[in-house]
This record gives sequence, C-alpha cells and structure tokens, in this order.
Amino acid sequence: MLAIFFYIFATISVLSALSVVLFRNPVYSALGLVTTFFAIAAQYILLNAQFVAAVQVMVYAGAIMVLFLFVIMLLNLNVNNEPSRPALLQGISVATSGGMLFLVLLAAARSAGSLSPARAADNSIGLIQTLGQTLFNQYLMPFEVSSLLFLSAMVGAVMLGKKEYK
Repeated sequence: MLAIFFYIFATISVLSALSVVLFRNPVYSALGLVTTFFAIAAQYILLNAQFVAAVQVMVYAGAIMVLFLFVIMLLNLNVNNEPSRPALLQGISVATSGGMLFLVLLAAARSAGSLSPARAADNSIGLIQTLGQTLFNQYLMPFEVSSLLFLSAMVGAVMLGKKEYK
C-alpha cells in the first residue's frame, strides 16, 4: 500500500518539477515548485520523517516560495521582456546538459547495485518526540549556544536597521 502512495507522490513530484522547467510564465513555474515541495514532503511522511516533512513545508513551500514570488513580482518578468536566444545555441546547451545528467544518473545507478529495499527501519526514527528528546538530552548545550547566537544576530539586525532620529 505504501508503494502505491510512493509512486503517486513520485509521479506528482517529477511532473511538477518538469512544469517548473517547461512553463514560460514564471508564476506558473513557481506554483509547480510549490507542488514539488509538497509532494516531497508527502514522501517524507511516507518515510516516517514527520519533522523533516513539516520543515520542508514551512521553510521551502512557505518562506522560500514567498521570497521567489516577491522577486518575480518585483522584477515584473513576463514573456514580452525576455530576450530571444538563438535556437541552435539553446538546443546544443539542452542536449549537452541533458546528456551530462543522463551520465550522472547512469553512474549513480551502476554504483548503487541492486535496488532491493534495506532492512525494516526503526519506527521511532524521524518522529518529533524522538528528535526533541535527543536534542534536549544529548545536545542541550549546543542547542542553547546556537539560540544565544541567533538572539545576538537578531539584536544586531535590529540595531543595524534602526534609524537614528535627531
């Protein structure tokens, strides 16, 4: 049953990743990228990595895509403003990069050996409860040091951005 969901989400992620490259409208490409991020998050959930899935949705589908859409709207990109490229040069570059990608995938598949699944994974790996217990038991000191580092960075950013009034 999980294999069926995996193939569904894998197909969605591949098709939406292709839409990112193939659409001429940058807004449609950004929406395809959001769909890709959500499909990958669903695959993380299938792998029992709920925390990674939540971070994937919050960071990539949320913050990064807002940044991308802001830049797209700020630059006012559309088809009319795009410079035209010679078709021969574009075809050569597409064939070269596609061939190199195929060689890399072929080398990765050859070095991977068999595609048999590994042993059954521990069900507690990837859960937020397990991550939290590990973070606050074994890595409490580095966690607190990093929180102080982030706090000092925020205070510094506020101080740099603050306007002086005379």
